[in-house]
Amino acid sequence: MKSVVTSSAQPRFISEPIRPDGETFDTARMAVGGPGLPTRFRWKNETIRIARVLRTWRETGPCDHGSGEAYVRKHWFEVVTDSGQTMTLYFERRARAGRTQSRWWLFTIQ
Repeated sequence: MKSVVTSSAQPRFISEPIRPDGETFDTARMAVGGPGLPTRFRWKNETIRIARVLRTWRETGPCDHGSGEAYVRKHWFEVVTDSGQTMTLYFERRARAGRTQSRWWLFTIQ
């Protein structure tokens, strides 16, 4: 009988703010109106370095004033760190009421 090996590489939900290193923002993204993904950030007293970006996407939502237009709410980034972890980060275009002032968040770690 064959044994089946299952992968335990399911993403771990985090949903915690991160502190980007402002000196490492991608200014090319900022020049075209997007958030400048930092190449380094702090999370829980640890400095994390982004080695590469796997993919990016945007989340949109309807206008809050009923105009029928769609607005970008979040910019998502799936990245690999220099330690080999895959992380999903997002940038909120507008901080939500009741949340901290942070607009950068660590969503998952795999």
